[in-house]
Amino acid sequence: MRVDTFSEEVNDWSKVAAACRRAEACGFDGFAIPEITNDPILNAAIAANATERIHARTAIAVAFPRSPMVVAEQAWSIQTNSGGRFGLGLGTQVKAHNELRFSTRWKAPRSRMIEYVKSLRAIWRCWELGERLDFWGEHYRFALMTPEFTPPKSNLPMVPVYLAAVRPKMIESAAGIADGLRLHFFCTKKYLQEVTGPAIERGLAASGRARSELEVCGGGFIMTGPDEEAVMKKRDWVRYRVAFYGSTKAYLPVMSLHGWDDLAQKLYQMSRNGQWKEMAAEVPDDVIDEFGVFATYDELPNAIEARFGGISDTVEFSFPEDTDPAHAQSIIEQVHQIGSRFEAHADQYA
Repeated sequence: MRVDTFSEEVNDWSKVAAACRRAEACGFDGFAIPEITNDPILNAAIAANATERIHARTAIAVAFPRSPMVVAEQAWSIQTNSGGRFGLGLGTQVKAHNELRFSTRWKAPRSRMIEYVKSLRAIWRCWELGERLDFWGEHYRFALMTPEFTPPKSNLPMVPVYLAAVRPKMIESAAGIADGLRLHFFCTKKYLQEVTGPAIERGLAASGRARSELEVCGGGFIMTGPDEEAVMKKRDWVRYRVAFYGSTKAYLPVMSLHGWDDLAQKLYQMSRNGQWKEMAAEVPDDVIDEFGVFATYDELPNAIEARFGGISDTVEFSFPEDTDPAHAQSIIEQVHQIGSRFEAHADQYA
């Protein structure tokens, strides 16, 4: 099993670089960068430039406000300058954010995302293999690439594309076309087993792909610390996140699976009333427990295997800045020993 990490420092470039260097020293495999108050693709370039081994991943970048051609150029630059250490994570976001925050049309998000991935690969195949660019889809059309605008051949694997998904149909689509599936933190073990797992298998079967080619990332919160007191302090942060996501209609299937529809409706109404600070108090402990792992360093590897084993190939957690890198390495190495169904990405240039 691979282990990624992250940092809450996303707006100060020097702190992003420093966090990535610490992550590399601790033995993490990847550095995952969300799109919150920052541009994750820009930060991924900073992360890759500051390190030598660790992979930089966007987790995720919102796709539709960005042209696939622009994203293809950015991803190509990071991939070539890092020696192949970039992973492009993309997501749809929800309708309101696309239309009202990004002023982007919202239409057929699932089929549009499938085309998005296909168009990226068509562009990259044009640059790497010299194929004529001739992609004509329902949502995207790319048919012009002159030598003046064609970058040099990379001699590297194609940038792996990871798709974020919560609902079954999007999970199926991601499993059918993407190199990796990025599961949301807002995910319970029950949802992983009863919804996510079967949807992955359906998507793989429909596309004729092997599970060993798909890297499944995440699927819940992982909170750890040196002792129980440190772990318990982090529960309040998770409680707030569960309240925030639980108030959003897009994540209702997770709540409904557990019979928490009344709680979801209450959180939704509170968000409409602007009661963001009061929402967390409505989420009880038994709900929090379903959304992740809360374990001390000594307990962490076994807890991760029990919660994510057999479904997730890559998990994500962090250590405090003052953690001894040698201690962090020993914990991560134990997580590395957990079995993974993912083996390697398919050669998309073949």
